Amino acid sequence: MSGICEGRVVIVTGAGRGLGRAHALEFARQGAKVVVNDLGVSLDGREPSDGPAADVVREIRELGGKAIANGADVADWEQAANLVKAALSAFGRLDVVMNNAGFVRDRMFANAKEDEWDAVMRVHLKGHFCVSRHAAAYWRDEAKAGRRVEARIINTSSGAGLQGSVGQSAYSAAKGGIAALTLVQAAELGRYGITANAIAPSARTRMTETVFAEMMKQPESGFDRMDPSNVSPLVVWLGSAQSGDVTGRVFEVAGGEIGVADGWRTGPKVDNNARWDPAEVGAAVRELIAKAVPPQRVYGA
Repeated sequence: MSGICEGRVVIVTGAGRGLGRAHALEFARQGAKVVVNDLGVSLDGREPSDGPAADVVREIRELGGKAIANGADVADWEQAANLVKAALSAFGRLDVVMNNAGFVRDRMFANAKEDEWDAVMRVHLKGHFCVSRHAAAYWRDEAKAGRRVEARIINTSSGAGLQGSVGQSAYSAAKGGIAALTLVQAAELGRYGITANAIAPSARTRMTETVFAEMMKQPESGFDRMDPSNVSPLVVWLGSAQSGDVTGRVFEVAGGEIGVADGWRTGPKVDNNARWDPAEVGAAVRELIAKAVPPQRVYGA
């Protein structure tokens, strides 16, 4: 198999179903060797199984590609390190980490439970950290040894992380953290030949097909805008050597549409040139808000 990622080695986390599966298959079609990482858990992160990862590996091999299955817990420090080592052992190198693994435990904020909050933060935010951190250390050592590095970190944020989503406080906070993490990774790791970008996809997955049932419904005919495979071409291009001049960006992608998110940036200011009297702050704040671009509405509001 050949394509824009020919010869590259890619880890895709959460690759047993949905978006991760679509990414893994498209990377393989474009010539990459793929480490298919998945715990095979249920939508809420329970009941692990090695079946989904093995199924995707079988699909890739039937396409003529090369792949191995991996069942590491991406949010476990040692297991994440072993995931990177598995790629190096199987294929001799690593070029791309596509962080996709995650699950949801949705609940209105006033009813949120500590263990649910911790579980969602762990898989999304810590999971992105652990795998990328071990990969970055490998790439940094390669660069310091004088070997050329064209490495890519691709993170998965969400519209919920960019605008918020009613009933998804933990998920939104984790995905917002991932967007910010991407900016820091891009700023710090560029010197080693590493880019970092994120996607905020809209597609039909186990996480979206119940919450946004009408939006995600498969059409009877024509273009299936919410097919998760629509997201993968952007992901694969970001993982290719062709994308080396693009870093620190968050891309929104749905169907055939690709957009660049315009995130938090410094807006209007007012300077009193002295300490404010609390009674005067309200008028100043309202003046600033009147000048500022209105925020997008929270999903579900």
